Amino acid sequence: MRPARIVVSVLAVVAAACSGLPAEELDSGLLPIDSGTPDSGQPPDDDAGTADSGTPHSDAGQPDSGAPDSGQPMPDGGGVFTFVPVSHPRELRAMWFATVTNLDFPRAQASSATLGPQALQALVTTVADAGFNAIFFQVRPESDALYTTTREPWSRFVDDVAPGTQGQNPGYDPLATLLTLAHARGVEVHAWVNPYRGLTTTTATAAPGHITNVLSQHAIAYNGAVTMDPSAPAVRTWVVDVIRDLATGFDIDGVVFDDYFYPYPGATPYPDDPQYQAYTTDGGTLSKSNWRRANVNALVRDVSEAITAAKPHVRFGIAPFGIYRPGMPAGVVGLDAYETLACDSLAWLQSGWVDYISPQLYWSSTSTGQNYATLIDWWAQQAAAANRWVIPSIAPYRLPMTAMNGEWTVAEFETEIALTRAKGPTAAGAAWFRHQHVRDNWSGIRTALETNLYAQRALPPPHATRKNAVLEPPTFSRAGSSVTMMHPTAAALRGYGVYRLDGTDYRFERLAASPVTLTSGTWALTAVDRTDVESPGVVVVVP
Repeated sequence: MRPARIVVSVLAVVAAACSGLPAEELDSGLLPIDSGTPDSGQPPDDDAGTADSGTPHSDAGQPDSGAPDSGQPMPDGGGVFTFVPVSHPRELRAMWFATVTNLDFPRAQASSATLGPQALQALVTTVADAGFNAIFFQVRPESDALYTTTREPWSRFVDDVAPGTQGQNPGYDPLATLLTLAHARGVEVHAWVNPYRGLTTTTATAAPGHITNVLSQHAIAYNGAVTMDPSAPAVRTWVVDVIRDLATGFDIDGVVFDDYFYPYPGATPYPDDPQYQAYTTDGGTLSKSNWRRANVNALVRDVSEAITAAKPHVRFGIAPFGIYRPGMPAGVVGLDAYETLACDSLAWLQSGWVDYISPQLYWSSTSTGQNYATLIDWWAQQAAAANRWVIPSIAPYRLPMTAMNGEWTVAEFETEIALTRAKGPTAAGAAWFRHQHVRDNWSGIRTALETNLYAQRALPPPHATRKNAVLEPPTFSRAGSSVTMMHPTAAALRGYGVYRLDGTDYRFERLAASPVTLTSGTWALTAVDRTDVESPGVVVVVP
């Protein structure tokens, strides 16, 4: 059956809609070190928003005829489609899933091809029911893999045959399984990669094909772990190839790095003097600090280019330490990530290499020295200047830390979300570290998410390069309560946005696949592409 004739100006509706387009504890690689004082600003000693702050715009328009239900698809060839501009405040609501040392998955070191998928299903259910729309899943905790690949060995953290042994096939593919389960609930999956960490401990035994064996000349033991030399072109090529394989081989929605670039400082300096001396001997003129940052920047640039070439819709984000430099902004004190970690996150933003930045703002709104309100304001300004998103990482892992002046409560996180949303279009969501604390409802945080913070569902903001993109609306046929959507680029869509008319506004309910079953009422259905660009809605009336 051919789609019915469109009798409104689609381009006009699209233009109208787009004019207001909403915009590891312990070695996880994500938990900053806490010196025991609330304002230390130091990383942990054991490693560890809305795109449119206004009310959703909607226009009920003229609903379809609402003719008695004949059980036949409607509209038919002579019917009329009505299109309305719909939108809602957009947020990337992400959950960090740590697999290093089995923090979040699998819960026990020994997994199985039966229990593993069941555990992943439980993870997805927790996330989706709490209103999240993205998972940051750690697929490469120590230059290994939680997915099927010939490039790197299976992680020792997902192992059924010989728990704790690298290179043992668990009998299923965790990443592929998660992608299927998460996408069925409208949840994105961003592959969380640790780029330079070789091994979390020097006592671990690496598989023969592991990077620390293949490129052993570039493996540096430091602070009880093994890092791969960021100055080595062979290391950079290896990491870029890993990312390229992930993007081409799996239906991921994004790639995200954490804060591990040059390692956090130990009792002695990082031992890369021989590499720097070789650089200057060959004619290099950069200072050591600038040379280190150039090494990291080259990796970020090359990864960005590889992702864009492989799959342009895949987002690339980085979660740096939450302080760029002490004194930026004024009054902020703490670790100098720019100097100590060779982390030049402003260069990544300004060069357009990242789609979003997720600074680890693991301080409260009442802290001095590192105040959440001050820091989110500064980061939002930097992201806005670069036309990119800031998705702050926040710290529910701190909820039981009542010794810290009682500052970590559910109310604190409600405040942080409100402060973020107040920053307007650029601050578009939050990434929560980490899953265990929300899953176990520490201090009632999961309840607060489900009933308050994320009770109103949301799509992520569009890819930063597609903020002003236009997408054609869908059409449909209806048979009773079953509605089949049609779109000229259906194969390239994430799905269809489902809005229910509530009074005079259309309220976003979920992302769905076609066909969708609707209860009685007036609805608007939109097309949502892989970059989260959304079309105007087509009105559907179900008697």
